[in-house]
Amino acid sequence: MGTGQAAVHAISNAVRVTNRAGRSPYVILCDHASNHLPADFGTLGLAASDMVRHIAWDPGALPVAERLAEGLDATLIESRVSRLAIDCNRPLAAHDLIPEISETTAIPGNAGLTAAEREARIALSWRPFHNAIDEVVAERLRDGRETRLVSVHSFTPVYKGVSRPWHIGIIHDEDGRLASPLVAALHALEGVTVGVNEPYSPEDRVYFTLEHHGRSRGLPCAMIEIRNDEISAQTGQRKWADLLTGIFAELEPEAGEAAPFRTSAGRASQSMA
Repeated sequence: MGTGQAAVHAISNAVRVTNRAGRSPYVILCDHASNHLPADFGTLGLAASDMVRHIAWDPGALPVAERLAEGLDATLIESRVSRLAIDCNRPLAAHDLIPEISETTAIPGNAGLTAAEREARIALSWRPFHNAIDEVVAERLRDGRETRLVSVHSFTPVYKGVSRPWHIGIIHDEDGRLASPLVAALHALEGVTVGVNEPYSPEDRVYFTLEHHGRSRGLPCAMIEIRNDEISAQTGQRKWADLLTGIFAELEPEAGEAAPFRTSAGRASQSMA
């Protein structure tokens, strides 16, 4: 299934920046905000029911990110094209940048793409998303504004038959300035099971956006993963957004040395974030 320049022009706004002048030090990112595909893509050979599954986007992540950004007066940057077309949270050399199989589902429309078709996908969504982040962050740093990056994702309760007990996971690498106090605040909440580098870790290649835009500039950053059954409806979306808004409003990243990178024992590598 070819996807040439016509598909590139099918979406004039593959990325949206909201509240660019927000006063918060936080910039909220949502890599997998949308399950939208341009008309020329059809459903990439998938059933219509597949387009509302996690393979197409991160269900619930955008409403949480929107309410969090509004509550903090933060800038929000979201991708508006499905991860099925191209995964904005992957480096360009990644084998699953344009996945031919997602979890256990084959994606016929992603098989056997030519170099030109791959480049069209990159131009469609990946490049606009990352260019927008670069522009916003560079502008803030030129203005001397404190900047902390937070990406918002969701994950499935069960992955390849394995249950995931965490309500929320905080993903980070060896820099724990933002992640460590965030984890501590979440651990203090009654009835909340918190994963640290669960259900993913940077070892699973899911940390690209934050590495590329945050760590490369020495900025505090952290990735939030919320189990998607927690945020499938507005009540849960409001609950988690408001809870996180309260935490971030009071949070100060730890000074000094970065906290050690850690991964819970016994977790198999996964790569669906």
